[in-house]
Amino acid sequence: MASESKHISIHIARSPAEVYEYAKNPAHLPEWAPGLCSAVEREGDRWFAVSGDSRVELTFAADNPFGVLDHDVHLPTGEVFRNPVRVVPHDEGSELTFTLRRQPDMSDADFARDSALVLADLEALKRIVESR
Repeated sequence: MASESKHISIHIARSPAEVYEYAKNPAHLPEWAPGLCSAVEREGDRWFAVSGDSRVELTFAADNPFGVLDHDVHLPTGEVFRNPVRVVPHDEGSELTFTLRRQPDMSDADFARDSALVLADLEALKRIVESR
């Protein structure tokens, strides 16, 4: 049985290229995704997100002309969370969509909380990119 997915989108009054250029840089994550990390560290060509005492590895989709911002979060346990993210043209700007996947045994309340956290991160990204 496939897990439930929820598409969380926001309109950003900037071109897809502008949104993509900002969002693809892992160094910007603490600015707009504090739910994921408070800091990022780079070791060679590997990226790590730091939040409190926790440290996870992040891998990102290669640079591309399609607005694909997918990234994987690798937990120390070996578990991997795959996060599909897209920026596409929409009206006079862009639509950024994050696909949140419900984890096994996740309660409705926890899924709603995670959805709200993702939306808050996307709203922060919108504020930052639109103010540049």
